[in-house]
Amino acid sequence: MKGAPPLDYRLYLFDFDYTLVNSEPAIVKCFHITLQKLGYPDVPDERIKKTIGLPMVEAVKRIIGTADTAEAEHFVDAYSPEADRYMTPGTTFFPGAVETLRAIKATGAKVGIISNKTHRRIQEKFDVDHVPELIDLIIGSNDVKSHKPEPTGLLRAIDHFHMAKDDVLYTGDSYIDAETARNAGVDFLAITTGTTSAETFAHYPHIAILPAIAALKDELAKNHE
Repeated sequence: MKGAPPLDYRLYLFDFDYTLVNSEPAIVKCFHITLQKLGYPDVPDERIKKTIGLPMVEAVKRIIGTADTAEAEHFVDAYSPEADRYMTPGTTFFPGAVETLRAIKATGAKVGIISNKTHRRIQEKFDVDHVPELIDLIIGSNDVKSHKPEPTGLLRAIDHFHMAKDDVLYTGDSYIDAETARNAGVDFLAITTGTTSAETFAHYPHIAILPAIAALKDELAKNHE
């Protein structure tokens, strides 16, 4: 983070999939099962992975190759019971993610998640891993009418905590997150554990590009020595 400002934010907001957790195996599995269940041709894993982080209907449209919202919504309905069965057990926190959130909370800052995943699914993961106290706010796809890269979720979180935008940092793994932060007018920290490269992030406003969430904990430690 050479040249980046000190990490003295009062509100740290995060994306979920590919930022704090690796849900890739579960998402890929659920898509393959649903494709087979509904009689669609199977698709390569990489095609599915590139949609992680998108609103679900948009992800489905790209995977099955349709512009029909009703068809995509029907797919989502068939996908949901598979996600109920496999998603949380197949999702793991990235190394250092929980420790990073603990380190942020120790500074007195607030922590929130702004994600295109549903609120319930995110909360379930923190509950199952017995760390719900690490999150002060979750804004999932079902909590807002417009989804990332629209800044609605970020702006709602800022308003919820009565924060100035200068006091807010949003961290994410996707160019969609970078666009969301830019649209909201808040600082952005890029993590390259998703499918967006450091080269792509370099074209967006950012305070730093880190290889993994654990590196944020290391930078926090440096700023509070």
